[in-house]
Amino acid sequence: MQERVAEYRRIAVFGGVYSNALALEAMLADARSRDVEAVFCLGDMGGFGPHPDRVFPLLRGAGVLAIQGNYDEALAQGKMDCGCGYTDPRDNHFARISYEYTFANTSTENKRWLGGLPARRRLRLGTLRVLMSHGSPRVINEFLWESATPTGLLKRFLREGEADVLLCTHTGIKWHRALPDGTHAVNVGVIGRPENDGSSNVWYTLLTAGPDLSVEFIPVHYDYETLARQMEQEGLPPEFSETVRTGWWTTCLENLPSKERSRGKF
Repeated sequence: MQERVAEYRRIAVFGGVYSNALALEAMLADARSRDVEAVFCLGDMGGFGPHPDRVFPLLRGAGVLAIQGNYDEALAQGKMDCGCGYTDPRDNHFARISYEYTFANTSTENKRWLGGLPARRRLRLGTLRVLMSHGSPRVINEFLWESATPTGLLKRFLREGEADVLLCTHTGIKWHRALPDGTHAVNVGVIGRPENDGSSNVWYTLLTAGPDLSVEFIPVHYDYETLARQMEQEGLPPEFSETVRTGWWTTCLENLPSKERSRGKF
């Protein structure tokens, strides 16, 4: 028997909580005010920020439907690193600090919950078939950058996934590409840290069914100064709190394609 796929008209989707409970709480309140029928998270509950266990009551309490990111998979399986996909030694240095802190401060119960999440989700948004993944449908930590991802590859993912809309995250920078055949690829962004644009706010995505798909990127303003102080109190690297305060990435830079990196400060 074919599995029934849930149908919606208006949904909120986000990625990369990165232990930012303050932004998550603000984002959920904003989504409720926009009359969404469901809220989805595309993975990476922990990493980067302080007090990772604080995000789980918020996710469960709001009925957020989540999938696994590479961080969630690594935590649940007790891996030695986050599996973030970095190749630069400096990026891996900060990733190791972040992962070790998150692993030590995430409860066994929450690791077990992460392990029970699916790798992908399918739904219908009006008449459109939607496929959700963390990185790409083929690799959990694949970076789909706006400037570096060929349209042909996106069409292949959609064709093989039997979908009209692909939703992903992982890169930390949102984008939307409407393809010539009427399909769509959307990186929904992250709410855990700003997207290297000099602004302290973070982003999630509102998707509404209609004659064509409506994709709206929604800014979320939250108490970033409190988050930065919590990072400092927990002994996390000052580079992390600097990013939160300034909106400019200080880590994870070497993986950025030249076009995306040229928009940043460093």
